[in-house]
Amino acid sequence: MLIAMAAMAFAVNAQRVTHYTTTEGSEWQMKNEALAKTPKGETMAEVDANSTGTPFRAWGTTFNELDFDAFNLLTREQQDELMQRLFSPDGDLRFTHGRVSMNANDYARAWYSCDEVDGDFALQHFNIEHDKRNIIPLARAAQRFCPALQLFMSPWSPPTWMKINHDYCVLSSKYNRQDPAKDYLLYMDNSNELDPDEMKLLGDRDGVFPKRLATQDYLIQDPRYLQCYADMFCRFIDLYKEQGLPITKVMYQNEAYSYTPYPGCPWTAEGTRRFNNEYLAPTLKKRHPEVELWLGTINTNRLDYVQKTLDDKTMQQNIVGIGTQWECRNNLPQLRERYPQLRIMMSESECGNGQMDWKAGEHTFFLLSDNLGNGVDEYYNWNFILTDNGTSTWGWTQNALVQVDGKTRKPRYTAEFFAYKHFSHFIAPGDEMVAYAGRNYSKTPVVVYKKKSKGAKSVPGYVVVAGNFTDKPAQCNVHLHGKYLNIEAKPHSFNTYLVGIDK
Repeated sequence: MLIAMAAMAFAVNAQRVTHYTTTEGSEWQMKNEALAKTPKGETMAEVDANSTGTPFRAWGTTFNELDFDAFNLLTREQQDELMQRLFSPDGDLRFTHGRVSMNANDYARAWYSCDEVDGDFALQHFNIEHDKRNIIPLARAAQRFCPALQLFMSPWSPPTWMKINHDYCVLSSKYNRQDPAKDYLLYMDNSNELDPDEMKLLGDRDGVFPKRLATQDYLIQDPRYLQCYADMFCRFIDLYKEQGLPITKVMYQNEAYSYTPYPGCPWTAEGTRRFNNEYLAPTLKKRHPEVELWLGTINTNRLDYVQKTLDDKTMQQNIVGIGTQWECRNNLPQLRERYPQLRIMMSESECGNGQMDWKAGEHTFFLLSDNLGNGVDEYYNWNFILTDNGTSTWGWTQNALVQVDGKTRKPRYTAEFFAYKHFSHFIAPGDEMVAYAGRNYSKTPVVVYKKKSKGAKSVPGYVVVAGNFTDKPAQCNVHLHGKYLNIEAKPHSFNTYLVGIDK
């Protein structure tokens, strides 16, 4: 009876449908529509009063040094507009979380760490002075519009004196100063398997990534170094807290499976378990029990290797969730099934190739659909603002949500900005992902969220997000409580439908 009553109430309230559309050159167009009694096209999803799914938690982005350089090209008015649109509760994207790195990442101006004093196990010289000049001002600019801003942190590389190659990078290249003779440390039994071009590939990579796993950990596996490194995490949290910026979650390493010419650090499964279980987890529990430990960021599609790390029961007890990015997206269904008690975060959006065009926006829209549709409950963008084609100090061009012309200093909100807006403007903490059609419909993905109920007697509304990346109009439908949301998507368009929700 209750289900029937809810269905009747839904039928009354959900007649209203608000449709937002973005195409290249025509952004965020709105019109009113209605549910129908008969379907048009293929039914992509069916949802009723009993449908439940993964509750969403948070949207976020990353605070990088080169983002700060682009941000500083803007006038104060433009800066405020940008941060309002990204971080304000009534803005466009409504981000509430940010990501920072301990020590330099690949979008730093140059390599640095918080403590380059060799053998400083007592951390007398550990500091965040570099961050105070470059990262913290950017985070504070966001915090003005989102006072409850939370951060998560992961390092790209430990200080050089803690690594077996005594350098920030993993492999030598023209963009760093490492002696090529040290490259063999990655595969000590056969250095001929090194592939200097592996990290140049963009988008989905064919086959297995990485082609071969590192044969040893690059962080020195001496107990003094392992404990000192865990202490660094806590000291970093302390110093950011003094700046009024709370770090609420940490991961031990960014992309432990990328063997990079920029700051990086390979880890074996054994080393990963050792550091997290024996050093980082107990140190955090003692000094910062309020901070969550996650395993990540995992960027390999070698599921057997991930299982070798995650099947460890102690590891599962120590972590809250898994941070996934890049190739690990391929394994999301298996991870969700095998580790249902663990949350899954999409910790870094794919960076593109610096074109910042409509095609890049479509790729980002699909990645949003596929990650969210496969159980991700927290989602982080990578660079949110870059200059020109977003060239890094190691020569890679990347995309951003906002592109700043280096000559005119004028900002442009890219297609990727609007790809995010079609999701994050309406999908809020507590909303449940209840249906997804995408892996078999990569050119026309559809994701359905049930809005969080505001009371026992309230009737949920729905957010339906649909893309069409083809040259022809796309027609399909979502079956909602006995009625049909008929989707008629323009060629190459982003679409969001609000069903039974006040605008």
